[in-house]
Amino acid sequence: MLEEEIVYTKMLVPLDGSRTAEKVLPYARYIAAKFKIPVELLAVIDVAEFAAHITAEKARFIDIMIEEGICSSETYLRGIASSFYNSAAVTFKVEKGRAADVIVEYGEKDRAMLIAMATHGRSGLNRFLLGSVAEKVLRATDNALLLVRATDEAPTDGQAEFKSIIVPLDGSELAESILPMAAGVANKLGLEVVLFRAYHIPYNTYAGGDGLYAINYDDLIPAVRDEANDYLEKKAAELKKLGVENVSAVSKEGFAGDEILAIGRKTPNALIAMCSHGRSGVRRWVLGSVTENVVRHGDNPMLIFRGSF
Repeated sequence: MLEEEIVYTKMLVPLDGSRTAEKVLPYARYIAAKFKIPVELLAVIDVAEFAAHITAEKARFIDIMIEEGICSSETYLRGIASSFYNSAAVTFKVEKGRAADVIVEYGEKDRAMLIAMATHGRSGLNRFLLGSVAEKVLRATDNALLLVRATDEAPTDGQAEFKSIIVPLDGSELAESILPMAAGVANKLGLEVVLFRAYHIPYNTYAGGDGLYAINYDDLIPAVRDEANDYLEKKAAELKKLGVENVSAVSKEGFAGDEILAIGRKTPNALIAMCSHGRSGVRRWVLGSVTENVVRHGDNPMLIFRGSF
């Protein structure tokens, strides 16, 4: 049985001054308005990186230059704050340190805080980069994360909106730990929840030795499909008990990562909600995991929750 839905205390929005990082803002405005939660905008001055890129003759002025950078960042964040519908509920702060470390530390002070950010910042590259601030935060934080893929055509002004939440499940309790959060978001935003499960039969299950097939694949797959559908219907019933009025279930034969990406592309204005680790049960973000694959290659905004044992 699912636990009580999760409520966010506030939303942290890290920004680095780039248009790329600002791609998260339409979604941040939308969620802040719907959830009626305060927003804190955060900029981080990396003093070590700053010092590494100035000449020796300018090094004696580093303190002055850092203070100027702080003042400039405060002016920038103040302008961003005014773009929110209820700017009175928006605060901002400039910190010193490494961006990912500062963001994670903020999260440790308030585990019920939602962190919202673009999946790449200063680089502006068209793919999710290993070593980026977003990935470092994703690997280290226990907070819920809203990750938005920054594309050239995505706006930075106004409000975005969601029409549905796609929740991929693999049958594990860890993957299911996203469900209370998904229910809370759906109830607040009035969204449909689409429960999704990909299924396939591993080759070694039906293949024997010498290239022979021990079991007929076509006879086996209907039973696997029925099991997936029964499981999804059970979880749909549990979500309805949490107040979610519109729940549907979809199953698809294929590999999980590929099929999640496919249903995301076919579903306009959809948020994909996933646990950051499913069957593996490891305590860190695993390179090559299903969730990471969707983060890297998908275009949908993602709500990511770190499951617990």
